Amino acid sequence: MSKAKIINFEVSSADLNAVFDQKTVLVTGGTGSFGRAFVRSVLERCTPRKVIVYSRDEQKQFDMAQHPAFADYAKTLRFFIGDVRDYDRLEMALREVDYVIHAAALKHVPAAEYNPMECIKTNVHGAENLAMAAIRTGVQKVIALSTDKAVNPVNLYGASKLASDKIFVAANSLSGDHGPRFAVARYGNVIGSRGSIVPFFREIIANGAKQLPITDPEMTRFWITLGQGVSFVFSCLQMMKRGEIFVPKIPSMAVVDLARVLAPDLPHETIGIRPGEKLHEVLVTEDDARNTIELPDRFVIRPTLYPDWASGYHEEERPLRDGYRYASNNNPHFLDSEGMKYLLKESELS
Repeated sequence: MSKAKIINFEVSSADLNAVFDQKTVLVTGGTGSFGRAFVRSVLERCTPRKVIVYSRDEQKQFDMAQHPAFADYAKTLRFFIGDVRDYDRLEMALREVDYVIHAAALKHVPAAEYNPMECIKTNVHGAENLAMAAIRTGVQKVIALSTDKAVNPVNLYGASKLASDKIFVAANSLSGDHGPRFAVARYGNVIGSRGSIVPFFREIIANGAKQLPITDPEMTRFWITLGQGVSFVFSCLQMMKRGEIFVPKIPSMAVVDLARVLAPDLPHETIGIRPGEKLHEVLVTEDDARNTIELPDRFVIRPTLYPDWASGYHEEERPLRDGYRYASNNNPHFLDSEGMKYLLKESELS
């Protein structure tokens, strides 16, 4: 796949600043991979009134504040230690906030299976806390990050994110005509994010592995760079109305092909699909397709109870055909080795 077919979802700096100019934005999970990239982009490209990082780990906040990319923005950048499980602290942090990007989550599949109640407290109760606090404090817009694992989930992490998505879509019914607007941005694997397969492969290669473990030679995944993910969320915040689930058109790749790109001379060991893992991921199901419109660069899943909330985005928008399924194995945009090398380079991982 050539790089020309990779959509970057870029929003111009002028349009972006029109959204964030003199606005206050809070990012839950703001010290994570996405949060840091999002905050950095807002600070460098816009003139916000304030950017608030809301997270639990004071050491990560300290390290972020001292990092050269953020050190010059001390007057604009604020850090709140807090947990989305703590409603009172969350409501306090949301006072005078205009936009919220909800990136906080417990996302490691095995950890969620072993600690189910902790996963639910953060991913489900945390979503409920954020929705209610946003309504009560008068936030304007909330974008919640989701995952392809929330679609037809087979593990607790995916199920908890599905519940979270439902909460944020339904929150529009609670906020009324003049309250906050809520939407969801749902996409696939972020190349190079913590806990993902690229750092895993690179680590075992660096440690002298004689072969790479492959769960299944047929396994496929959706792929998106961190920069694409940030730009996609920017564009969602710009165009959202209420209750949508935005799904980007992003490429797929076979996991075995990724292994060949990273270590072309190493053999593979098939170890079998792990518990809670799928052979292929899905971003739009056949059932969702009946209520989904297609735009040039994305799909928009409209809220089931109020589909009229979400329409009129683009002159080329059109409904999906019956039975359409957007999955990592039937994706018309499939990466070859050169396409993956390009994305790895874009992610600064090559």
